[in-house]
Amino acid sequence: MSQIHFIGAGQMAEAMLRAAISRGQMAPACFTLSDINAQRVTELQAQYQLPSPMSDEQAIVDADYIVIGVRPQDDIASVVAKISQLNQSATVVSIIAGVTLATLSQLFGGNRPIARIIPNTLTDTGYGYSGAVLNELVQKEPLQPFLESFGKVMYIDERMLDIFTGFGVAGVNYVYYFIESLVDAGVLAGLPRPQAKDTVYENLVGAVEMLKISGKHPRQLLDINNSPAGVGMHGLFELNNSDFAASLQRSVLAAVRRTTELANE
Repeated sequence: MSQIHFIGAGQMAEAMLRAAISRGQMAPACFTLSDINAQRVTELQAQYQLPSPMSDEQAIVDADYIVIGVRPQDDIASVVAKISQLNQSATVVSIIAGVTLATLSQLFGGNRPIARIIPNTLTDTGYGYSGAVLNELVQKEPLQPFLESFGKVMYIDERMLDIFTGFGVAGVNYVYYFIESLVDAGVLAGLPRPQAKDTVYENLVGAVEMLKISGKHPRQLLDINNSPAGVGMHGLFELNNSDFAASLQRSVLAAVRRTTELANE
């Protein structure tokens, strides 16, 4: 199997390898880590039974895929220089927010297969899409098993990646917030919290499944689900008065704007 080395052992790197291992998609022996915090690496190696290479340099030499998980404000150029010195053939997988393929390609000299990945935070579940952009040198087929080991993959144009980040990856925030608010509404109305929570969870999963099974637009199911002057229509009337849809859309646009700002800082 492919050897994957992470440079930067932060929360997202851990989420990716944890999902790959726990879901049985990849073996612990496939992964090595390096980080400025040596204690962090030691802890993750013990927790996930990862191999300990002879050195960080040897791990880079042996890698088929090198995941760069440092921060945008870190010294990316020195990371690139180290990779270029030790391994001229490995595909680079960048999870650095805002750093484009063009920038990475320039740093690597223009002859390196590079993939930009924006991982979804639902890695442990197998749900949620990670956004992926590949340059023309990347061989998609051998890379695919790694990318799919921590969820689904959506290949998109790079010009859409900031939108995908603010909408798709950040989108789970809005779902969590909606669930919290709806559970609280049930409690406010008088339902015990455990029952309110179970009801909301079941409605959420069931609604998504109903949309998939029926193939109908959400508005069509709303029409089916609500009788004239009925309970549901009165509730929807109040929701419409709250500017709910526009507020949600403004939130998405704000997240997309911030993603673009980070890319330019």
